[in-house]
Amino acid sequence: TLHPEKTRIVDTATDRFEFLGYRFDKGRKWPRDKSKKKLRDTIRERTKRTVGVSLSTITRQINPTLRGWFGYFKHADRRAMREIDGWVRMRLRSILRKRRDRRGRGRGSDHQRWPNTYFVRMGLFSLEQAHIKACQSMKMVQ
Repeated sequence: TLHPEKTRIVDTATDRFEFLGYRFDKGRKWPRDKSKKKLRDTIRERTKRTVGVSLSTITRQINPTLRGWFGYFKHADRRAMREIDGWVRMRLRSILRKRRDRRGRGRGSDHQRWPNTYFVRMGLFSLEQAHIKACQSMKMVQ
């Protein structure tokens, strides 16, 4: 039987609700803020600025987490993937800044110093690119 306080009928075109890690809003699916926070906390543990391993080792350590998160949230809106990708690259740029004895987060001119293609060459898993490929393969099946 359904629990009367926990169960409700909503109009997905106008109402907003959260269910199983997703936020459904006006016909679109987004990862819940709580889900994104948990991912960020996990990545944050593995990307401390004072970590003494190479960037390629760090990317190998965080890639399984990113792949698993994408596997669950691949049906979410692409903009959510772009946001997480940017945040992860900012964390990695911060590590690179620290190694050059610079302070702060990786932004501004760091985007020219270490562009997104640099992280692609390092083997970083891109949620946005994986989402684009998944959408293309879905279109081919239909």
